[in-house]
Amino acid sequence: MGGGQPYLELFVAETSFYNRIVLGTIFPAFTLDPFPHIVQTWLRNCIGGLLIYFFSGFLWCFYIYYWKRNVYVPKDSIPSNKLMLFQMFVTIKAMPFYCILPTFAEYVVEHDWTKCYPRVLDVGWRAYAFHIVTYLAFVEFCIYWMHRALHDIKPLYKYLHAKHHIYNKKITLSPFAGLAFHPVDGILQAIPHLFALFLIPTHFRTHIVLLFFEVVWTTNIHDCIHAQIWPVMGAGYHTIHHTRYRYNYGHYSIWMDWMFGTLLDPIDTEARGS
Repeated sequence: MGGGQPYLELFVAETSFYNRIVLGTIFPAFTLDPFPHIVQTWLRNCIGGLLIYFFSGFLWCFYIYYWKRNVYVPKDSIPSNKLMLFQMFVTIKAMPFYCILPTFAEYVVEHDWTKCYPRVLDVGWRAYAFHIVTYLAFVEFCIYWMHRALHDIKPLYKYLHAKHHIYNKKITLSPFAGLAFHPVDGILQAIPHLFALFLIPTHFRTHIVLLFFEVVWTTNIHDCIHAQIWPVMGAGYHTIHHTRYRYNYGHYSIWMDWMFGTLLDPIDTEARGS
């Protein structure tokens, strides 16, 4: 589906490079050599995902809860340390399962089963920009409907998504709640990134960046701060989703909720005092 053997060698070289950067700084090379490439990739994704999660979470919590105390979040609305530690614990348990998805994505790319390409110059900057816009639109559409299904199909909500919606008040939402999901729930909501690789020509490195950017994004949209950046589906909208359940299923933008009638603007709720 891709560019044949030269592309395969570039893909494997790139993933091996990422493995060396992350794993090589922690483990001696001789301890990693016995493990297959795919195991090293999974371990690298786990470590990388947790590092991004904790770095972005602690940095953002420090900024909004301590550095800018009472500026963005009133003192009496700051989640307890015990709650945030619990959210971290849920995420740590789920991360090894989450990382099956990016590891499998890299596996299928390395075997030339997708439409990925290794270099922007292989297609040109115009085509690259078009691919990214198409990729993001596809992911936005699919995540919206996957998220909505996790609410509308009762067994999916009861056994999967409800674990995340125990955080249903502002004081229970924190940046660390962003990845506190049932593992299957987290995989289902990220799987559009994998599906896109089979349908849309995608720059491999950009795919990896966008997939791991999800960690930063979910940290941001659980801080309850309404940034009012149109048409971004920011924390103000997502807080309503957690407290009202039936609105604002979108991911990066408000467009899908607007198109399908599930958008509720934070300004409207403030005006009504609800």
